[in-house]
Amino acid sequence: MAKKNTGKVTIFALGGVGEIGKNMYVIQYGNDIVVIDAGLKFPEEDMLGIDVVIPDISYLIEHKDQVRGILVTHGHEDHIGGLPYVLKHLNVPVYGTKLTIGLIESRLKETNMLGETRRVVIDSNSVVKLGSITASFFRTNHSIPDSVGIALETPEGLIVH
Repeated sequence: MAKKNTGKVTIFALGGVGEIGKNMYVIQYGNDIVVIDAGLKFPEEDMLGIDVVIPDISYLIEHKDQVRGILVTHGHEDHIGGLPYVLKHLNVPVYGTKLTIGLIESRLKETNMLGETRRVVIDSNSVVKLGSITASFFRTNHSIPDSVGIALETPEGLIVH
């Protein structure tokens, strides 16, 4: 039996494409938005007076009631460094492995945001329901331990990150 297409999946990057840093990707199905990573980028030498560069999250702020959570693949700064800035505008849970959440908590302590954020420890066997999108995780090899890839099941099919 053929599957009837009833919705639209939108996938776009808010950072991290064609650059080193500020990794952030958005998967949206209907009224459900899932964010993958929230990194920062260190400024170029001609960006005087700038400490860090973060993705433009204006779309997420405009649709903040639809953002179900932020899934973090690993603990490098270009994947977690923007979280303190993003979480000031989006009060959503952050999902990551034990090491990744530990590194995130260190960043949140620096900005006095630890008590204001919900952090959820996942592992490679975890399954998380985020509205109409279900995330499952799998181990990956990277230069930092405790990294994961993410499989996102939508009503229109599977997306692997």
